Amino acid sequence: MNTTPPVCDYEGSDYQQSFWEKGNRAYEDAAEEIAIRRLLPPGSGRLLELGAGAGRNTHRYKGYSQITLLDYSTTQLAQAIERLGNGKKYRYIAADVYRLPFAPGVFDAATMIRTLHHLSEPAKAFAQINETLSDGAHFLLEFANKRNIKSIMRYWLKKQDWSPFTEEQVEFVKLNFDFHPRRVKAQLAENHFSVEKQIAVSYLRANFFKRILPLPVMKFLERILQRGFSWAALSPSIFLSTTANSGQPQAEEGVFFRCPACRHHPLADTPPLLTCTRCGATFPVKDNIYDFRMLEG
Repeated sequence: MNTTPPVCDYEGSDYQQSFWEKGNRAYEDAAEEIAIRRLLPPGSGRLLELGAGAGRNTHRYKGYSQITLLDYSTTQLAQAIERLGNGKKYRYIAADVYRLPFAPGVFDAATMIRTLHHLSEPAKAFAQINETLSDGAHFLLEFANKRNIKSIMRYWLKKQDWSPFTEEQVEFVKLNFDFHPRRVKAQLAENHFSVEKQIAVSYLRANFFKRILPLPVMKFLERILQRGFSWAALSPSIFLSTTANSGQPQAEEGVFFRCPACRHHPLADTPPLLTCTRCGATFPVKDNIYDFRMLEG
């Protein structure tokens, strides 16, 4: 079995409740919604949501006939099922982003929001994502920006050692990374993505602004800041609208899964257990969650 980089596991976490619903982050949520509406117009076909968590953003992807929510944590996916239901429109997949269980060209679009900052090797993930997308598919990416105003000021005041201007990523907490925009764009290009548009998001994230400004005012200012200052990319969060130059035609009807162990496809969709006819690896389906994590032991 090929080894892959470590992943950040939210299994058993109450992240949706503690961070979003009880963490005073209504502004950040609204700022992301504004960016998504600007960068991801209503689509069709299949969309892959990478790092979907509890499905906080899923309802914002309009027009797609099927949305596949992928997360490493079954706990988060179970919360997404409670939020969205088990209809034919949604599939729930527990898998490693470095070893995606999808056949080439399956998806017409993909999103990755609040997820890249957990990846130590983004380029490997981009390569996997590109392969799952049909040629010309849309990929919407968000990442944590190391070259933001706060980090620049802290560096100039000698309150942090690392420079926000160098291109290497910085790990500020285990498996939590900030990235330089130039490096992320270079890694996307290396993996056959073309960056079409950039939006800088959440300039007003500091608690100071949340204390003095009501949410409607913050949303109004956010729209102005996104339109006027995105070129500078100095916010803590950056959204990139990209196109996949994958060279992959759309997958044939009925082809969806690939074995993440040996990469054989198609992998027959046969719940409650999927079995690879090449290597014999098995993958269970429980409570409507397909588990491709290949856990040891």
